[in-house]
Amino acid sequence: MIVSDSNLPTETARVPSPAMFSDAGKAVDRLCELYSAATGFLTEKFNAALKGDTPTARYRAFYPEIRMTTTTFAQVDSRLSFGHVSAPGTYSATITRPDLFRHYLEQQIQLLMDHHGVEVQIGASETPMPVHFAAAADAAVTVPQDGAIAFTLRDVFDVPDLSTTNDDIVNGNSASHPDGSNHLSGFTAQRIDYSLARLSHYTATDPEHFQNHVLFTNYQFYVDEFEAYAREQLADPSSGYTSFVSTGNHVLTDPQGTIPPVAKMPQMPTYHLTKADGSGITLVNIGVGPSNAKTATDHIAVLRPHVWLMVGHCAGLRNSQSLGDFVLAHAYLREDHVLDDDLPVWVPIPALAEVQIALEDAVEEVTELQGYDLKRIMRTGTVATIDNRNWELRDQSGPVHRLSQSRAVALDMESATIAANGFRFRVPYGTLLCVSDKPLHGELKLPGMASDFYKTQVARHLLIGIKAMERLADMPLERLHSRKLRSFDETAFL
Repeated sequence: MIVSDSNLPTETARVPSPAMFSDAGKAVDRLCELYSAATGFLTEKFNAALKGDTPTARYRAFYPEIRMTTTTFAQVDSRLSFGHVSAPGTYSATITRPDLFRHYLEQQIQLLMDHHGVEVQIGASETPMPVHFAAAADAAVTVPQDGAIAFTLRDVFDVPDLSTTNDDIVNGNSASHPDGSNHLSGFTAQRIDYSLARLSHYTATDPEHFQNHVLFTNYQFYVDEFEAYAREQLADPSSGYTSFVSTGNHVLTDPQGTIPPVAKMPQMPTYHLTKADGSGITLVNIGVGPSNAKTATDHIAVLRPHVWLMVGHCAGLRNSQSLGDFVLAHAYLREDHVLDDDLPVWVPIPALAEVQIALEDAVEEVTELQGYDLKRIMRTGTVATIDNRNWELRDQSGPVHRLSQSRAVALDMESATIAANGFRFRVPYGTLLCVSDKPLHGELKLPGMASDFYKTQVARHLLIGIKAMERLADMPLERLHSRKLRSFDETAFL
């Protein structure tokens, strides 16, 4: 955190001493208690200062922490990709919003206890909590910018420090915590809090509405189809879906209910077809471009979704393709460049068998085509992702030659970014695109050129993505989270 020159004495939140737990539920209860004490202390002191009470101390609270120590190597099922540490030692993770992550935390802690036969220690960490993130837990509190209040904020409270809010753990650039303990989780509390704040800003929905299965699209039509599907499911008591949450946090439970318009649409409108256990489907309209794709996945990753898929439009690169054909990505040509500093382009992004099978099975179910007949409307192969929307206007010899060398069958501006960030963040990923134009063959994306066949296929496209997600939701978690996404020395938490 930023060091202040303030000479004020330091007053800290009073919290229970560290304690050992053998029950995962009770361990999370203590995390909630510590988190509530820390945020409550900071918001109380901050509100008092805003009302004009002159700060008499520097106020500080600390994130709660999970810590475990094991002295032996775990004897675990070698097929498991998570839930255990690779070597004896002490491991720790700072925690934020234990209320939001309760099910996830209970699951991950229980796996550690089962695999290593140890208790976990729950206590306050040595990481100060920024007042901005403490206030985020209370909708009635906002933190004004420096200069808008009568005191210098960072002299009295800790503020966010981007030097300690980064992706060093998931990128493999951090061997251990400053205190020497090893990483238990891929994200620190500060990194998670940062993304939770960004998610609310970019999507205009609260993080608690996000579901474990995320669809990304680059076309508004899919949102309309998603709402129509959601209303059908809410009308069916056996569907398991409980609500449809639209941008602006409007919760719809009545299939005939109305959704009020949003005064100002966010950059990435987001919608959620929810289930009580979080196993429903979230749809994010990321718009066009790899920058948006990276932004969305950078922040959604901290929610630890079970899978994300891209279902959007693409340019077909083969003369044999028609408007409305589907493309199932088996590989990616990465010319988007937004991840070059985090994941070099020489890193292969493998196709995940479980996701590929779910997508192909869903295409067969919705189109009622099977086997060799499926080739009439779907190609599998390499999808190229670029960062120049008007690539067609450049000298064709360079781009077209590279596309031909790569054997690419489709081109877009988001898919490889989403897949690569899934690989980087250990989130299973996949891509099924719909051909909307063929620029190399004179069929540009212009008004009036979409055929009836294309319109029919687009209507099917979202349904295929939903059916694939529902298949993946039924899959055991340990099977979906493949070892292909785990590196040599991984964190125990997913």
